[in-house]
Amino acid sequence: MHPGPIMGLMAGYWQVRMLLAALEHDIFTELSKGPATSGEVADRMGLVELGTHDLLTGLGHLGLLQVADGRFANSPLADRFLVRGGPEFLGGYLRFCEQELNPAWDGLATSLRTGRPTNRAAVVGNPYDTLYSDPDATDGFLDSMDLLSTPIGLAISRYDWSQYSSFIDVGGARGNFAHQVVTENPHLTAGVFDLPPLEGTFKRHIERLGATASGISFHGGDFFKDKLPKADVIVLGHVLHNWGVEDRVQLLKNVYDAVRPGGAVFVYDPMAGGEQPSLHAVLAGLAMLVWSRGGHEYSVEELHGWLREAGFWPETAEVPGLHEDVLVIGHKDA
Repeated sequence: MHPGPIMGLMAGYWQVRMLLAALEHDIFTELSKGPATSGEVADRMGLVELGTHDLLTGLGHLGLLQVADGRFANSPLADRFLVRGGPEFLGGYLRFCEQELNPAWDGLATSLRTGRPTNRAAVVGNPYDTLYSDPDATDGFLDSMDLLSTPIGLAISRYDWSQYSSFIDVGGARGNFAHQVVTENPHLTAGVFDLPPLEGTFKRHIERLGATASGISFHGGDFFKDKLPKADVIVLGHVLHNWGVEDRVQLLKNVYDAVRPGGAVFVYDPMAGGEQPSLHAVLAGLAMLVWSRGGHEYSVEELHGWLREAGFWPETAEVPGLHEDVLVIGHKDA
């Protein structure tokens, strides 16, 4: 037996720091212009050559750079996701991790003892308040989140929506999920309900999406304080795990009031259940513990119970292509 696996976990943190340092200095964007030596990169970016060479070499070991004849170039993975201005740039989400989520993770040991987040915004109110206070940061974050959630939206958009005519995506940000669903199901009318500061980024995004998104409406408000718009379906995607049990049940009761007779609520989350949930679900649960007010992942069985308490009758849906999340539908009697 060797302690290598344990040391490898610690080295994982150092690898994260390498990635974030390279992003901060826009190294991937610079190398998208063409291969360069470490000395050339250091000169252009105002960096120390010795450290830059080690960084670029390390990024090569991580599969983010390639090297030939002493010249470094982006790997296809880095070219696709780490070049600023690219259509699939992940920098907004990585910036969110660096500035908000990672500092909260630093308090994991404390949160395990207290059961409370170390993210100050969550302690005093809504954890999204500070995130959405900077329009540029908001757009970058939502660019990344739309990219990461696109497979989920595509899978759920292909579910059978034929019995419904309208839906509201609660916490739907700038409407990407709503656009995916109406594109696949043009008979539907759609709306997004989210915090008022997101209306501007919603309008800009809808304009970029063009005619297929033009009919999607925005409704600003706080879903704990304001009534939700009426619709056949209310969607709660990656929403319930942000809150404690009492808040979840209250939100589901608010949703029940908004769903028209014969309609439903669609809930999707990782839903960590059983004795051995996936690592993805476990990490999501701990992230909610340190960052949100009472948030945590939950099991399908727990959700079924909350839906019944709110007045729905629950069903776990089979959705091809929905790999790391689970879709549970709560039906409302006609």
